[in-house]
Amino acid sequence: MEVKVTWLGHSATLVETNMVKIIIDPFLSGNSLSPVGPDEVDVDMIIVTHGHADHLGDTLDIARRTGAMVLSNFEIVTYLQGQGLENLHPLHIGGGRNFEWGRVKLTIAHHGSSLPDGTYGGAPAGVLMDLGGVRIYHAGDTSLFYDMKLIGHGGLDLALLPIGDNFTMGPDDALEAVKLLAPDMVIPIHYNTFDMIQQDPAEWAIAVKQETGVEVSLLEPGESLELLQ
Repeated sequence: MEVKVTWLGHSATLVETNMVKIIIDPFLSGNSLSPVGPDEVDVDMIIVTHGHADHLGDTLDIARRTGAMVLSNFEIVTYLQGQGLENLHPLHIGGGRNFEWGRVKLTIAHHGSSLPDGTYGGAPAGVLMDLGGVRIYHAGDTSLFYDMKLIGHGGLDLALLPIGDNFTMGPDDALEAVKLLAPDMVIPIHYNTFDMIQQDPAEWAIAVKQETGVEVSLLEPGESLELLQ
């Protein structure tokens, strides 16, 4: 199976196979780096890692227009249900769900989560996806934690890791995350969207390659990486 991964700036990531199109954390209309707006996205599923506005993003608009299923934790799903959405699936940390096209599991992430109305957004999460033999980990917003070693157990074709610092891991901790996860390839995310998270991804990529041997794919917003099983 071929899996196409497109970075849309910040943490917004489009994952496509011949069976499904998934967008993770669709922060587009407020994201100056995004090459597309919410009206240009056609997907089957939206995955939300946590309730902050730069991750929940345009979930409501995209879901209402496309009818896509929204998958997130119970609290976010309940909030979206209150906004009139019906095609929803709740998961929680450590729980997974099999679909016709693959499996989605929520992993721990050390961060906060609140919703636009100020209510509690449940536990933040990372996302582990098995797509026809291609295994992808999107870390969401998180600090470094040693259990990343367990997430990488069994192999990862790709990890998407925040490097922006201030709100998430910075470059040094993200490098340690690569060592724990041991993916075949990594894409840095959650950087350069705002002044407080400005980073040099090329410098980070050099350090990752030198210290781990792992390949880093430096995507510009809108660029894609293709993975083959």
